[in-house]
Amino acid sequence: MAGRRVQGTGRTTAPRPFWRPALDCAAMLALLVAGLVGFGPAFGGSGYLLAAGGGLLLGSAIAVIGARFRLNLFILTALTLVAYLLFGSALATPSAALAGVVPTLDSLRQLVLGIVFSWKDVLTLQTPVGGFPGTLVVPLLLSLVASVLALSLALRFRRGAAWALMPAAAYFVAAIVFGTRDAALPVAQGIVFIGVALLWWAVRRAELASDRRTGVDRAPSAGGPNAAGDGADAAQLSAARSLRTSRLAGGAGLLVVALAVGAVAGGVAGTPATRDVLRDQIDPPLDIHDYASPLVSFRKYVRDDKANVLFTVQGLPDNARVRLATLDAYDGIVYNVAADGSAASGDFKRVSEEVPASAQTSPVPTTPATLNVTVGDLTGPWVPDVGAVDKVTFTGGSDRASTLANSLHYNAATGVSLSTVGLAKGDTYTMDVAIPVIPGDDVLVTDSVAGVAMPKVSGVADAVSSLGSNYAGDASDPLTQLRNVATSLSQNGFFSHGLEGESPSRAGHGEERLASMLSAPQMVGDDEQYAVMMALMARELGYPARVVMGFYPEKYAGASASQEITGDDLHAWVEVDFQKAGWVTFDPTPPKNQVPTAEAPKPRSDPKAQVLQPPPPPQEPAELPPDVRTDNSDENQQPQQDGFPVFVYYAAGGGLLLLLALLAPLIIIGALKVRRRNRRRTAERAADRLSGGWDEIVDRAGDLGTPVPQGVTRRESANTLATVYPTVGMVGVAERADNGIFGPGEPTPTDVDGFWAEVEAIVRGMGSSQSGWRRLRARTSLASFRARRAERRTARRAARAEEQRR
Repeated sequence: MAGRRVQGTGRTTAPRPFWRPALDCAAMLALLVAGLVGFGPAFGGSGYLLAAGGGLLLGSAIAVIGARFRLNLFILTALTLVAYLLFGSALATPSAALAGVVPTLDSLRQLVLGIVFSWKDVLTLQTPVGGFPGTLVVPLLLSLVASVLALSLALRFRRGAAWALMPAAAYFVAAIVFGTRDAALPVAQGIVFIGVALLWWAVRRAELASDRRTGVDRAPSAGGPNAAGDGADAAQLSAARSLRTSRLAGGAGLLVVALAVGAVAGGVAGTPATRDVLRDQIDPPLDIHDYASPLVSFRKYVRDDKANVLFTVQGLPDNARVRLATLDAYDGIVYNVAADGSAASGDFKRVSEEVPASAQTSPVPTTPATLNVTVGDLTGPWVPDVGAVDKVTFTGGSDRASTLANSLHYNAATGVSLSTVGLAKGDTYTMDVAIPVIPGDDVLVTDSVAGVAMPKVSGVADAVSSLGSNYAGDASDPLTQLRNVATSLSQNGFFSHGLEGESPSRAGHGEERLASMLSAPQMVGDDEQYAVMMALMARELGYPARVVMGFYPEKYAGASASQEITGDDLHAWVEVDFQKAGWVTFDPTPPKNQVPTAEAPKPRSDPKAQVLQPPPPPQEPAELPPDVRTDNSDENQQPQQDGFPVFVYYAAGGGLLLLLALLAPLIIIGALKVRRRNRRRTAERAADRLSGGWDEIVDRAGDLGTPVPQGVTRRESANTLATVYPTVGMVGVAERADNGIFGPGEPTPTDVDGFWAEVEAIVRGMGSSQSGWRRLRARTSLASFRARRAERRTARRAARAEEQRR
């Protein structure tokens, strides 16, 4: 191909030989692969190889196309974004993609959110992180961007080609920063990266020098070609090539020798010090499951620390209760702390000295108080507090106080404080708290329970469920029902810790322990069993209840005096959330002097209280509702905008708008189906909600390609569908729908909610029994809408025909 003359310089620019761009691509890919290996220890497995390797190939293709057609930065950025969205599902989020390849709404959501949030997950999750959703976005994105930049600079720039080494070096460093202390192949990585970088840079410098020498126009003079000049130039060129080759060979040999000597010397000197990485500077999010439920140690405290001072508190108001832990999740074995981020359970967030105040107003007024706590024999992560904590200051030794302050986490929804390093004897701290004022019965008796979502409970003994309904009686308001349950447990049960000299009483609060306690001739236990039993009874009645483990003394010393708290002051009680009063306290435990008697065990068939009665004398101390405030101070923080050029945002916005335009029909269909399901579930009449639940099953079947004939009963439809979906229990749900619609009385909200839970399980089971492609078609299918429209049309014709007949 003829060269192109540069006007005014007398020089020509000829196209580069094919092998030179190929050498640039090979060198850049070798540098990037050397960095890619660094992701191995942090991500584990082979998934990161697919994500990072795919990103390198995609970026290389985009860079080559951009260099070949001289695409500008705007188009290059748009191509990178489109490639990321189109191929990212298969490379980084295959579990959310259809058949592991085709993008879905879920996979695209993970890709878009991963641009901002995946970096934190990679640094905070337990390694290897490759198995967590969305984490592979990091190697994919880094590989894609680094390869586009590195190869574009190497292919487009003849001078200043060393700029192409900067993206490759940044990629190499990023793999180290997001890695672990254990390097993959540090010596091999270093040799490959430094060796390839220096050799490629030397080749490019020699190529530039050669271009400068041969760039002069050698057009023949008027007298003819200058043979002597041409011969001299050829000899000069041959000598230059020979000198360049010898320099490259000598430099490569010297580099290999230097690296070999360095590796040997490093091995002789000993094992290198462990390197620091970014994850070592970031505290991972608190996993509450790393800490055992304190309720399992209830008997240990009352047995081993009965007379030991666990901590001393000054400033504790009369009747105030010290909270140690709030427990709201039960699995049939142990009552534990859920902290799942829901409104009732909240989550533990690391806080500074000033605890963020709640953005919502407390339903009841509060009284401020300042507590000075000195830790004695109490150990473990749970930090005693009262009410709602506003400020915590650790006042022990400077190093210890700083360590405790940096480890403090607080759950504003449950009012629980936790230190990841644990308390030790001699620790001191000061708390500014807000204690809710006790509402009177005139407020509580007219109040209704809150609709807060609670973690699900499982493993509840049948005897607990049935006895809870009997204890609640025929009371019409929630307060009376709950007081009836607490009073019945307190009056019909007996107290014993099972210690030496006391009546036998096993520790624990699992399903078997509670069932045996209820089936025994005498119901014997302590706070651990009675609090758990009442909380489970309240949950079975539909009330949001939780168990609280904490301390309160038999006799208060006064707010100005120091109060010593021992193991004998440990208690467990129940809290139920009311709309106006917040979390209200109930004490179902019998008095300590109510011990079992061998002569006349109390009959289990005693009549239960059916009306609101005053609590027994041991329950005379006023009941404090715990913290009712929720923490809304952790509102999602918008990531700070980097100083990218405006066209970068235009490109990103344009790509997202194009994607939304393509997905708009699917989104509209999905929204219509969600709206239809919500209208059926929230119908005014309970019977209509049951009928709508069955219609949801029929519509799902039609969308999956199993239409139900019109004009047949629900049971006939269920028998038809059961042949296609035999494992989801169609017939039973159809019978429940018919019984609820045509049976006597109106179905209760609990019955309707249970029915809809079964409907949703059946709908999921129907989908899981089909292939992924069939499920995708069902999501976008309009068959159910057409079937309903045909059904309405048929009904209108029948109505008109009946009217004409009449």
